[in-house]
Amino acid sequence: MDENAKYVSGKDRNQLVKFITDKHANLMRPLAREYTKDVDDMETGAYDKPLPCFGCGIGWFSFLLGFVCPLLWYYATFLYFGNYYRRDPRERAGLAASAITAMGFSLVLLVILALRWF
Repeated sequence: MDENAKYVSGKDRNQLVKFITDKHANLMRPLAREYTKDVDDMETGAYDKPLPCFGCGIGWFSFLLGFVCPLLWYYATFLYFGNYYRRDPRERAGLAASAITAMGFSLVLLVILALRWF
């Protein structure tokens, strides 16, 4: 421990911490001032804006509504392969889920049509 620190117990521990921080305050305060910003001064980031389609993104919205209208899965697949997710990387998972579901749906349709004709 530091040579200026004293052994304390109980409620005097707060005083020990205050004593140590006061001793080294000249080292800590300039950095604290540099990294502390006012809330009004904070800039909004590119990903602070909410996603379209009720906040869940086009991909997940298409995935969920695709069970009602499967053409939305193909629309999301087109967006996925067109690199739409480069605008906002948060869209990538939903678009990929829709693309995978569209592939599965196409496979099921192909099997059903093959069994009906043969």
